[in-house]
Amino acid sequence: MAESNPENAKVVAALRAAQMYYMQDLTMGAIASELSTSRSSVSRLLAFARETGLVDIQIRSPFDRGSRLEHAIHTTHRVVAHVVPMPQTISDVDRLERVAMTAGRQLGRYIDSNMVVGVAWGSTVGAISRHLVRKLTHNSTIVQMNGAGNTQTTGIDYASEILHRFGEAFSAQVQQFPVPAFFDDPRTKDGLWRERSTRRLLEIQARMDVAVFGLGSPFAEVPSQVYIGGYLDAEDYRSLSADGVVGDIATVFYRGDGTFDAIELNARASGPNLDRLRRVARRICVVSGVQKLPSLRGALAAGLITDLILDESLASALVGVAAPGPR
Repeated sequence: MAESNPENAKVVAALRAAQMYYMQDLTMGAIASELSTSRSSVSRLLAFARETGLVDIQIRSPFDRGSRLEHAIHTTHRVVAHVVPMPQTISDVDRLERVAMTAGRQLGRYIDSNMVVGVAWGSTVGAISRHLVRKLTHNSTIVQMNGAGNTQTTGIDYASEILHRFGEAFSAQVQQFPVPAFFDDPRTKDGLWRERSTRRLLEIQARMDVAVFGLGSPFAEVPSQVYIGGYLDAEDYRSLSADGVVGDIATVFYRGDGTFDAIELNARASGPNLDRLRRVARRICVVSGVQKLPSLRGALAAGLITDLILDESLASALVGVAAPGPR
């Protein structure tokens, strides 16, 4: 029987404990008695149920400041927002970690069987990948949205670790995209894009149901990977400055007004054309830190986001209300 498998037996026990605790309001002591185990074992079973997605806890409060900010963002920008509450005084590293943890626990709501999920590598998505909650899906694919190679590394190890975590969390097939982040010559990119092996990956990307990405920014205190990982040289920075770039999604750049046409570096970028990205049904952006406000405003102006997970201070800055005081 399936329950004879130790892992299955643990899942069954966690389900029973969770049903008694959350649905029947039994105490841990009462559950321990029914299961003939200890209170500490019940506590571990309940934690296992939460961590593996057997239990999905949601908090809804009509008095919550985050809810008001979410409503204001939806009214102004027509995106579904989830605001992560936290004090202003924490570091940007901790801020990113809290937002990434929230995103990791929520992504299972958007990802299901028979889906193609695009994942853009980067500091934010790397942090999210460490907090994903497992959800069993069937016939699902995780596809890398942009290449990660540069003159110092192939980027395969870095990107594959992120993709592997997503694939393992959702029981999905993983498709890597082993090309440079930026080509030296646009003609080289055009030639490689005609190759059958590359076209196969591009065709998978074209079928994306969900895209998960952070926002690259030259202004952030927690540096975006593309700006610190040896992907850009001095001439590239001059070019981005001349083109008025404020940020990127999957190493494809855009301006503060949301336009991205005629940005020179985009002709050499391996990430998806942003017009194509806008056709993906669900585009989940995870971002933290008020330094990324220009990048966020540009991405919203471009219509690149449908769902937004962000910290409270950034949300306040986005809608132009006073940030919360220290708590």
